[in-house]
Amino acid sequence: MTALLGVVFAMDVDGKATFAFEAKNFREAFELCKEDWVRDDLTTTTSNGLPLCSSTAKLTVRRADEAEIVIYRKAAMQAQTEDLVLAYLVDLD
Repeated sequence: MTALLGVVFAMDVDGKATFAFEAKNFREAFELCKEDWVRDDLTTTTSNGLPLCSSTAKLTVRRADEAEIVIYRKAAMQAQTEDLVLAYLVDLD
């Protein structure tokens, strides 16, 4: 079972909640916005035929709301890994 590291955050892409994840604190969560692999994944993953992210999209993080936390916890339980779990909050193609 996944160890609870801390707080569940949501990554917003141009203001739209895209995925939830867990981090120890806001600073650690914000670092994910700067990771090239995150933007690469978001530009190649699609929802309704459109990429989740453009090369110029603004990535921000915030504390997840209750519904997003439920989605994240369910995904983390299914993943059963100590690795970073990204629980998408949008329908993926």
